[in-house]
Amino acid sequence: MSRYTIVRSQKPVYSFQLDVRSITILCLLIALLVGVIVTSIGLGSIRIPVSEVLKSLVGMGDSTYQLVVVNLRLPRILVSVMVGAALAVSGAILQALVRNPLASPDLIGTTNGATAAAVAFIAFSNGAYSIHWLPLVALVGGFFAASLTYVTAWKRGLSPFRFALIGVSISTAMGALSVYFMISGPLYLASQALGWMSGTVYGTSWDHVFALLPWIIGFLLITLSQARTLNAQELGDDVAKGVGVRVEKKRLLLIAVSVALAAAAVGIAGGIGFVGLMAPHMARKLVGSSYGALLPSSALLGGIFVLLADLAARTLFVPLDVPAGVFTAAIGAPFFMYLLYRSRQE
Repeated sequence: MSRYTIVRSQKPVYSFQLDVRSITILCLLIALLVGVIVTSIGLGSIRIPVSEVLKSLVGMGDSTYQLVVVNLRLPRILVSVMVGAALAVSGAILQALVRNPLASPDLIGTTNGATAAAVAFIAFSNGAYSIHWLPLVALVGGFFAASLTYVTAWKRGLSPFRFALIGVSISTAMGALSVYFMISGPLYLASQALGWMSGTVYGTSWDHVFALLPWIIGFLLITLSQARTLNAQELGDDVAKGVGVRVEKKRLLLIAVSVALAAAAVGIAGGIGFVGLMAPHMARKLVGSSYGALLPSSALLGGIFVLLADLAARTLFVPLDVPAGVFTAAIGAPFFMYLLYRSRQE
């Protein structure tokens, strides 16, 4: 039995092949994500049985459970999933463009640029502006850092190697700026900025869900439409040009999409690190390197990863609510060292 199923149509004209194994794995990941969501809703300072969780989700639960599920936990959980998906897909894009398995949104300064802008906003606005401006400020900071990296790395074209090296430099500079802004502002705001830099979805509401949802869906769809381009770019510029890809134009588009996804996630949840590094690697082990399956599986794994980190953050140290970024870093740092060691061995 063939591993692939061919789908063709004459009107409208399209043709593509489906990897049966990858589709099976995607279905299993979706089921796992739903299971983790339901479990996460039920766990916390107030334990809610699974049956009551399901009743509350359809509006038939006890009024107290309904309040906790719908108004408090569900928005936070949905934001966690979207933030994880955005960071994972952003990392998958960069790993194809830079052709480096260690690439992530941190590589080109997106995360640290967004963080620096947000910390400056927290430290110097002194409450004069609404905190709801924070995602937009972070988005501007992420685009500024990525644009600076792109312009600096350009020399008769964009070399992925040069792009990566300059990106690390810009990222380091933005990290230093974040610390400078934090210690330069009022002391009472430093703890707020530090907590946000650690990465947390604490305090998110339905307003954050509705603000983030169309942005994430839109850019994820754009990324999926460019899956073939990513496959070609990962094989090198010469191969991509040989199959008709306009390399520089597509690279600029995909970098912009990667920055938009990562900066939006950072604007809502702060500096949750290593998701963009780990999720694509895990997805590649499960479904292979074809981006048609790699992108959705990375998104699902990223959502599961951040959701589990947030679940641990709010349940392991009750009544404290530890930033989810602490847990992603605790897992991501050893994973990064393992990748470095493996790359050295190869």
